Amino acid sequence: MAGGIYLIQDDDRLVEMMEQPYDSEDQLQELLVTYPNLIAGDEIDRATARRWLLISREAAPSDEETAVQWSLDHLFLDQNAVPTLVDVRRTPNAELRQKVLGQSIDYAANALVYWPVDSIIALFEANCRDRGRDPEQIFEEFLGANANEERFWQKVKTNLQAGKVRLVFVADEISAEMRRVVEFLNEQMDPVEVLALEIKQYVSEDGLKTLVPRVIGQTAEAQQKKSSATRERRRWDESSFFAEIKARRGADEAQMAKAIYLWAKSQEPEVQIHWGTGDAYGGFSAQLPQKGRKPYQLFTVDIAGRMEISADNYGSGPPFNAEENWLELRSKLSSIGLSLPIEPGERRSPSLALFTLQDESALKQVMETFDWVIEQIKTL
Repeated sequence: MAGGIYLIQDDDRLVEMMEQPYDSEDQLQELLVTYPNLIAGDEIDRATARRWLLISREAAPSDEETAVQWSLDHLFLDQNAVPTLVDVRRTPNAELRQKVLGQSIDYAANALVYWPVDSIIALFEANCRDRGRDPEQIFEEFLGANANEERFWQKVKTNLQAGKVRLVFVADEISAEMRRVVEFLNEQMDPVEVLALEIKQYVSEDGLKTLVPRVIGQTAEAQQKKSSATRERRRWDESSFFAEIKARRGADEAQMAKAIYLWAKSQEPEVQIHWGTGDAYGGFSAQLPQKGRKPYQLFTVDIAGRMEISADNYGSGPPFNAEENWLELRSKLSSIGLSLPIEPGERRSPSLALFTLQDESALKQVMETFDWVIEQIKTL
């Protein structure tokens, strides 16, 4: 029996809790179903903790004709629609470790074949029925009342097509050999994320129980490689951006973004288009060069389907730092849904969702507003 941890009660009594193995793999699997937060989302992504939507327990291939006979212990999605494939074992030995790793890589390599999006949705809805829950209510609790379910599932499809999945090996103890294998795979595989999760159980004599999860595999080298690869992979241009925004956000929003882009192109050479980088925030900006001053960035359009402006950029210099001009700009932009602060120069970045521009007159008003903005800046 391994060492324990200590709990201080309200009466200042020190309670020793000793490590105790699980009764079975099924017990550990059921804990993950009941308490998905055990998958330590705050350790997996320290900037934005991962949250989990359970799709299914014992998820099997959707193709009945496949020769592969297996079922995955758990299939989860995080809030960015990244499929997370979880395999649970009690302290795997060397032979079992090799089998688990090989099988899980098989899952990841064939996930799009085994689980097309329609199949994943069907698994999710069946799981909700089995638990006596409404799928729409669970989805709303997961992503919020204003979330677009159709777009979320489309993003699941995009991630599967790109091979962007996460493998998580769960056990009550991760051996040194298993740790080295997971760290190696996580450093070498991209965009697949490979992690191990050790969940130790501690129990006191009077029945108190504590579960302590620990994520393994996130070496500094792995994180650096994956972030560098992401930057290299996401150097946007016209072709890649519009293909991706259509896949993520749908044809209507892609059309809105294209119309804004073509308007900016029509303003060349006065307006210059600059392409950005990044998975979540990449896109293009429309800038107006200024002699002896930094360019005016009119707006950006990003892969998340937003048009955004910088209040600080507009209000920190002429002509809009003058009160009268600022109020006029504020009124113009407010009419198209971009709300500037009362005082110029305040650090805010108002944004406008592209789906609000599906009405042709609304899109035309946006372009006319920035025509006016350009004319005001050119008077300098």
